[in-house]
Parts: sequence; structure tokens; C-alpha cells
Amino acid sequence: MGGETVMSDEIKEHCGLFGIYRHPDAARLAYLGLFALQHRGEESAGIVASNGQGMTKHIGMGLVEEVFAEEDLALLKGSSAIGHTRYSTTGSSLLKNAQPLQVEYSRGPIAIAHNGNLINALVLRDELEARGSIFQTTIDSEVILHLLADPDYAHFEKALTDTLQKLRGAFSLVILREDELIGARDPNGFRPLCIGTLGDATVLCSETCALDILGAKFVREVEPGEVVIINREGLRSLKPFPSVTPSHCIFEHVYFARPDSTIFGDSVHKVRQRLGRQLAREHPADADVVIPVPDSGNSAALGYSLESGIPFEFGMMRNHYVGRTFIQPKQQTRDFQARVKFNPVSAALEGKRVVVVDDSIVRGTTCKTRLRSIRDAGAREIHMRVSCPPIMHPCFYGIDFPTKNELIARTHSLEEIRVFLEVDTLGFISLEGMLGAVSGPKENYCTACYSGKYPLPFGPEANKYILERKFSGEAHPVNQPAK
Repeated sequence: MGGETVMSDEIKEHCGLFGIYRHPDAARLAYLGLFALQHRGEESAGIVASNGQGMTKHIGMGLVEEVFAEEDLALLKGSSAIGHTRYSTTGSSLLKNAQPLQVEYSRGPIAIAHNGNLINALVLRDELEARGSIFQTTIDSEVILHLLADPDYAHFEKALTDTLQKLRGAFSLVILREDELIGARDPNGFRPLCIGTLGDATVLCSETCALDILGAKFVREVEPGEVVIINREGLRSLKPFPSVTPSHCIFEHVYFARPDSTIFGDSVHKVRQRLGRQLAREHPADADVVIPVPDSGNSAALGYSLESGIPFEFGMMRNHYVGRTFIQPKQQTRDFQARVKFNPVSAALEGKRVVVVDDSIVRGTTCKTRLRSIRDAGAREIHMRVSCPPIMHPCFYGIDFPTKNELIARTHSLEEIRVFLEVDTLGFISLEGMLGAVSGPKENYCTACYSGKYPLPFGPEANKYILERKFSGEAHPVNQPAK
């Protein structure tokens, strides 16, 4: 593909999970569930189905609709299935790394799908390879399969609980056996996972929006540190971990989760709306309209408008039909990737003093292109407002933030960022203001990307790349020579 790589503000999260047990159309429902979870991963998708005697799998690179055709779903026979949509936070974007992973071993077939990031995966992998394990992928999730297959265990349940206790980091899991579906969350509960029912069937999924598309009923969330085993005997809960204070990822509410979902006990839309209201209190503006950067900025912009009394407008339109394989032009239009997704509405912006509400600023490069297009559309003033605090630190629990020196807020003052973005004023919500938008206890949320306070310390078992990203990084593009 021609042209140079554009470092984008697009933030990537590890994946979306779906599982269903005891439904005659399991694979097709998994397909629908993955559609609802497409926002959690656009690099690959896959489904594994079980008929109680064996498993079938179909995986591919691209969006759900690109990966699955009618004939693919027809081959996925069985009353149980798990599905996965993926972004790569560890392991390259290759077909061999697409999930679910599925293998045959001495206890029969097993498949696994993982959302999160294990901070000790490379150490565990080195130990397993020293004992003779041969890995087929470069992703941390495969470590879990090798640990489960340890021949020293006489019973699967013991292998499962011991394996999970060896993992450090963020993991929400769905695991499929021939006639059993399993869900698990790490003790900190970094990533969401919920339980639903559809008639006699039981569903596990990352967000409640995947239940809604099926008409399924939300039952509850899988608790942090909980393992749920679903089979013909019903649902059984295990809690093999010592209790710790949860560390839910606050960025799920700020950006990742769909606004029509409920996660961590809160409506995502309502949390974002409260973020916008708080942002208006902390950083008021004398302006004519409030516009969001769609779609994740919509609810926060609505909250800002309601609190400030400034009218809400859709000043940018998002093209929802941009696939992952669209052809970019060459060097002379290097900002094409940003502009192809968003286009300003001149009639709503011309001559106006505009408040632009976005969920976050990472490198600032893509954000700058969008803001310039708003200025070119005739905005007289631009007041940039951000519904999360400045991102100062990389994430190691399943979000693909860049190295710390690529984060614009890490290397530049707020005034320098304002000048770089070419806006009239700039305001980020405070950390306390952000935490005040959730209904649960503030101490139950991970804010490491803002505060640098990581819930899990990085001891000698931490992956080398984590330590490298934590303490080093490339120069921010603001400081690089113009090309």
C-alpha cells in the first residue's frame, strides 16, 4: 500500500468475547453477537462451535461481515459456540494469531478466547518452552492453553483453577469444551464480562449490547475473580482467587464500550453524559454550539450541552463504511486516513464559536487534522474539551496505548498542546471529576494511564516489552522534523 504510515490517535483494545451454551443455532447467534462487539476489534474474527462430540472452527482477517459467509456458518454445527473479535496488543496482526484458539489434547478438544493482556506471559512461555512446549502463535493467550494441557493434572477443573492463578494481568476469558462453556475474569476485573439467558440457553459476552441484539436477558456480570462453569447441570460459580480491590478500566466507560451497554454496574451512556456535564462545570466556554467527535464523543457532548445550555449540533459526520482495507493515497494526502472517516458540516459551523468534545487525545496528530477541518469549514473559534484527563502513561492491561514518549501530554504542557492543535482554548476533565461520573466506589477503577499508579506492580516476572514501554519510547511526532 502506497504512502507513509500515519501515526493515529485511534486507540485499540484487545477484543470482544461471546459464548453461548445449549442453543440449536449457536454459531449464528455468535455471529450476531460479534456484530454487536465489532467496535472492540476489527483485525480478525472467529467462531468455534461444538456439537458435543467435536469442534469446528472458522477464523479470518477483517470485519465480521468479511470473515463469515453463509456457507461458513453452515459448517459450524453444534449447540455451543464461542466467538472473538480482535485487535493486536500482543502478537502481530496475522491469521495464525486470530482467535478463538482451538486445539485437541489428551482430554479432548478445547477452545479459548481472551480479552486483556498478561503481564507475565513471556516468562510463562519461556518456562513452558523449556519443558518442551511448542507454540504455534505469538499471542499471550496461547500460554493459557499450554498450562491447561499440563499432563500432571488428573482433573480439568484443578488444571483450570491452577492455571488461572498463575496468570498476572488482565483476562476475561470464554472457554469451550465439548459440552461445557466456561467464563472467567481476573481478580482485578479489568475487562468486562457478563451473563445472559435466551430461553434455555446461557450467554457470556463482553458487553450487554451483544445480549440486546439477540433479545437475551441480562442476568449479571461475572464477578472479578470468578469462574463460571456452564453445563447440563446448570451454572456453577467458583472463586479460586483471594479477594482484592477491583480495578475496572475507566477507559471502557470513556471510550471503548458501546453507549447502549451496561458495564461495571453503570450505563455507559449515562456515565459519558455525566462526564460531559462535569467537563462543562470545570471548563466552561463562551460559545454558540457544542459538537461531538462521533461516535464516542456523542454522549459527553450532549452532557456538556445540557449543563452549559449551549445548543448541541452534529458538526461532524462519520463515515461508518470505512473498512480496514480501504486504499490510501500517497504522500501528498497523508491526512487522508483521518479525513475519510470524518467530514465537517459547514452549515452547522460557519461563523460559529464551537465547543468540540472528544473522549481523549493520545498523540494529537489525528485530532489536529480533524480540528483543522472544522476551522476550514468556517468555525470562528474552537474550544477543545476532552472528557478524560491527559493520558500520561502506557497501558499494560489490554489497551494499545503507545510508548510513553509518544503521548503528547507526557512531553508537552497544556499550552503547548493547545498551540499544536491550533485551538482557542483547551480543557481536560480532572481525574477526580472523571471518577465522580461513575456510581461505584472510585477506588474500584484503574486510572494508571492518567496517574501512573498501576494496580499490579511490575516485578521481575513482567514481560520485557512492558518494562521497555514503561521507561523508554520514541520521540513524539510534534518534536520530529516536518516531512
